[in-house]
Order: sequence, then structure tokens, then C-alpha cells
Amino acid sequence: MEVALLGFAAVLLLAFLRLPIAFAMGIVGAVGFAALNGWRWKASLSPAAGTVLDTLQTESLSVIPLFILMGMLVGRAGLASELYRASNAFLGHRKGGLSMATIVACGGFSAICGSSLATAATMSKVAMPEMRRFGYADRLATASIAAGGTLGILIPPSVILIIYGIMTEQSIDKLFLAGVIPGVIGVLFYLAAVQWVVWRTPDAGPAGGRTSWRERGSALAQVWAIIFLFVAILGGIYLGVYTVTEAAGIGAGGALLIAVFRGQLTIRSLAEALIETVKTTAMLFSVLIGAQIFQRFVVRAGMPEDLLAFVTGFDVSPLAVIFLILLVYIVLGCVFESLSMLLLTVPVFAPLVAQLGLFPDYAGAQAAEVSLIWFGIIVVVVTEISLITPPVGLNVFVLKGVLGDVSTGTIFKGVTPFWIADLIRLLLLVLAPTLVLLLPLSMKPF
Repeated sequence: MEVALLGFAAVLLLAFLRLPIAFAMGIVGAVGFAALNGWRWKASLSPAAGTVLDTLQTESLSVIPLFILMGMLVGRAGLASELYRASNAFLGHRKGGLSMATIVACGGFSAICGSSLATAATMSKVAMPEMRRFGYADRLATASIAAGGTLGILIPPSVILIIYGIMTEQSIDKLFLAGVIPGVIGVLFYLAAVQWVVWRTPDAGPAGGRTSWRERGSALAQVWAIIFLFVAILGGIYLGVYTVTEAAGIGAGGALLIAVFRGQLTIRSLAEALIETVKTTAMLFSVLIGAQIFQRFVVRAGMPEDLLAFVTGFDVSPLAVIFLILLVYIVLGCVFESLSMLLLTVPVFAPLVAQLGLFPDYAGAQAAEVSLIWFGIIVVVVTEISLITPPVGLNVFVLKGVLGDVSTGTIFKGVTPFWIADLIRLLLLVLAPTLVLLLPLSMKPF
């Protein structure tokens, strides 16, 4: 275990020195294998090379570029503005309604994007001008975009859930379904946070104009494409009509057809979407390969077994262990960006969680599967919190980069009610795991 701890510390040090996390984990993993094999470098590089080949030949990884391409095409089809228009038609006349419309639109865009940063950047261009036109306070306007953007990594299809599923060898289908109800709860809690802000400071979110039911119907009709894609992807997975890989292909093909029919796709925009997809996929694959090398080193060093023995030696309840793990995540989230935090910690904590006996109604491999599906959603919710908490909250810095004239201090001050709402949601999901497991447990077989 000492070697694994030294490796973990080395990765943290290299990350603080701004070495890309993919290289930090890959280098430490390879060096760790050498240490475990008496510094025989040939024996240490062989597992690393095998990891690269195994990762690139993993069929389930094909869903990553397909879902990324779907999000790129949908973004270029102009559906983000249509989503905001539809949400605004139903909510804009309320106090704080434009902020609530932004959150609902972010939730809808997340369902076909899968990226929190892309959701925040896209919605800032769509929603911010409208909120400023009605005199919204910058702290509420920007906070609703930053918080709403975090939904992109939870509401399926989620790239982070795909990576978690591959690292823990869990069903991506079930992880997607497990994220639906917590995602909806997240939207509702963010709406409550907006209500709290405008109750305390009514001038922060003035009411907008009221639209007729005819205009609402017209606006709703414009978002049929997103509803169709979301239902087609998750409905087919839930009913067992097709696998998640096939769903990704259907989603990418459907997004392409929608963009063509809306007249928003040109040869140039298609080429840009494909190039961005390749760049993003290459970055994610590099990070995943580095994480897999580091994960194999940690397992080979015996850290998960030693950690389990250490924890059980204190005779504490499984729930107490979960709360300690969450505390670690919250602290790390203040200094690490979300993907790095997940890749560093999952190899250590996932094997421990699988053996804790969190769900005594299940036994053996089924108990481990249920635990890891639930834990995956919990990890992503904690990761969402890290996206809007200082000093590293990436969504906040994305907004600062897009808007320019709003200080990061203003945005961080505005998001405070939203990450408090996230902490309440996290506690709810920990104490009521049925909210996470209801949909995946209803799949047959489990």
C-alpha cells in the first residue's frame, strides 16, 4: 500500500506542476510497475503497452465519439436557442423566470450534449443577452447558467458516466438510466434556488413578458427534435431494443438529419464538427489510457484490499465510510477539475465501495454491481459541485471567458445557493438510494 500511496502523491504533485493529468497518471503508473517488478523496465512497460491496446480495442468506447458528434451537430443546428425560447415561453413571466428558463433549457440541452462546459458556454450566448435586457442582476444570471451547465455531466448521455462505466466495468446502459431521476431532481432544486434568491432580493430577477398559449405551443413545437432524440436514445436502451452503442449511432445519425432538415448544416460546419469531435475524443482517450495504467498499478500494489482492511478495522458503518469518501471529494473538488478528480479517485474508492455491503438485500457480484451503479451517480453529483465551487470551478471560468465583463467573484457569489442545493440533493441521494436505482433496477436482467 505504501508504494500506491507514493504513486498517488506523485500524481498530485505532477498535476499541481501543471503536467497534463493523462501523462501524470501514465508516467506514475509505468514507474510504479517498475518499482513493483524490481525496477525491471521491460516488465513494467509491458502492462502499460497492453493497457493502450486493450483500451483502443474496447468496443464500448465507440460511444464516446458518437455522442460527442451528436452534441456538436445539435449545437450547430441552433437547438439551444429554441430550447431557451420554449422554456422562456412557459416560465419567463415569473419573478426569476428567465433564470428558471435558463436552467430548464440547460437540462434539455444536456440531454443531447453530454458536456457541462459546452452546455454552459452555449447557453451563456443564448440566455445572457435576454436576462440583461430585462435587468437581471449579473450574479443571478451568470449563476443560473453556470449551475445549469453542470447538468451536462449527469443527464444522459454523459461522457463522464461512460468513462466511469468503463473504469469500473459497469453497464453504461444502467448508469444512463440511473442518472435520469437525480438529473430531474437537480433541475427542481436549482429552480428552488432561483426562487430563494428572488424571494430575498426581488430586484435580482424581474418578471419578463407573458406569452399566449398559442405562442407557447409554437415554441414547444420547435423543440420536438430534442424530445425525439432523448426518447429515442433512453427509451430504446430501457426497453432493450438496442444497446448503448447502437443508441449512440442512432443519436449521431438523428442529429445529422435534424441539422440538415433545419438548413443549419453546411460543408464547412460539418467539417468543423468532425474536427472538434476528433480532437475531443483524442483528448478523452489519452486521459482514459493514462487512468487505466494508473488504475492497474494501484490494483497491482494492493491498495484497494489494504484500504478495505484498514476501514473495516475501525468497525464503522458503511454509510459512515461513504460520508468520509464524500468529504474527500468535496475537498479535492476545491483544487482539482472534475475529470481529473474522478480519474484519480475511482481506482481507489470503487473497489472499496463494492465490498462495503451497502445493499444487504443483494449478494455477491449483484451487490457489487448495485453499489457501483449507485456510487457512480453519487460521484458525478459531487463532481457537479466541484464545477461551481471556488477556486477551480471550471464552469465559472468558462462563463468569465465567454462574457468577459463579469468578474469571477460575482459569479462565485451568485452560485452559492446553487451548490448548497447540490449538497442537499447529494444528501438525499445518499440517504434514499432508491431515487438512483429505481430505473436501472427495473431493467431485466439486472
